[in-house]
Amino acid sequence: MISFSDHEMILIFGLLGNIVSFLVFLAPLPTFYTIYKNKSSEGFQSIPYVVALLSALLLLYYGFIKTNATLIITINCIGCAIEVSYLTMYIIYAPKKQKISTMVLILICDVGGFGLTMLISTFAVKGINRVHAVGWICAIFNIAVFAAPLSIMRRVIKTKSVEYMPFSLSLFLTLCATMWFFYGFFDKDYFIMLPNVLGFLFGISQMILYMIYKKAGKNIKTNCTQQQEREGTENSKQHSCDGYKIDIPSLVEMKENQLN
Repeated sequence: MISFSDHEMILIFGLLGNIVSFLVFLAPLPTFYTIYKNKSSEGFQSIPYVVALLSALLLLYYGFIKTNATLIITINCIGCAIEVSYLTMYIIYAPKKQKISTMVLILICDVGGFGLTMLISTFAVKGINRVHAVGWICAIFNIAVFAAPLSIMRRVIKTKSVEYMPFSLSLFLTLCATMWFFYGFFDKDYFIMLPNVLGFLFGISQMILYMIYKKAGKNIKTNCTQQQEREGTENSKQHSCDGYKIDIPSLVEMKENQLN
């Protein structure tokens, strides 16, 4: 039976964590392709990318002041570059109001928040206490980030629709939390390990909700379709079933449109 040392396990889970985290960072690419294609970021929010950049900056700083944390540094360097690219594109195509609000958010959170963390930890805390202080900041911030999907989960339960909670993203976030949990476990790094316990639990909860309400949504749509077939389509009506609306044009309107 093959056995691995703690150092080898740290390397294995760190590399896996880098790979999965990289895929998570790339998840918004379809969104930004849409923004580029439409030449407008209207309808999309910049807050998730501002928060993601701050998280990457804090973990990057933590990796630098912590010894033997190369794998934390590499993925967060990549993460910072990707998030800066997203925000740059967002600002380029954003309406004036959103452009200004996004730049204000970047200045307050990413520049001000990160800068304040560096100043306080550099001048107010020394030695190993600095690592612990920054580690606690990263842990608390990441717990808040992992708790953010609660609003999405509440929306899924309320609307009985999984439209705003894609399964693939929930899966990759769960895998990401799992890899970094084991990295922290074998590295005895509780600041990395503990937040990812919460990330794993929320990820599993999202996937369970997805399976429950995806099936419920299909049943509702099926019932709606059967109801439409029973009622017929001779008259132009807008039918609705438990939140799903289906517009069926009448044959008369179709003929009028053809004549016009």
